[in-house]
Amino acid sequence: MPNVPLSEIAHGRSGDKGNHANVAVVAYTDEGFAWLRKHLTAEVVAAYFAPLGATRVERFEAANVRGLNFMLYDALAGGASRSLRTDTQGKTLALALLRMVVEWEATPPQPLP
Repeated sequence: MPNVPLSEIAHGRSGDKGNHANVAVVAYTDEGFAWLRKHLTAEVVAAYFAPLGATRVERFEAANVRGLNFMLYDALAGGASRSLRTDTQGKTLALALLRMVVEWEATPPQPLP
């Protein structure tokens, strides 16, 4: 099984909801979405972002767009107007997650140009 960055399987978007971060991951293909549903659990995302100190991570499915949405509660150190972090609004979290190296069982789809 080749190791690939998650960005070979999906794209994403993230932002803030007050002191919470919202990270969406959307698969390029149905096969990719099946992989995400099986392997990209709330526990995996929580472990990946453990240094942020989220109190919990919850996963929601949006099958109609091949997506998963993760809420990272209390991950923004107070939120936009209170946090001293560089990314106070969590805008870079999707990009960070897409850099995670994963084991892909099939030929990864090619991202759109």
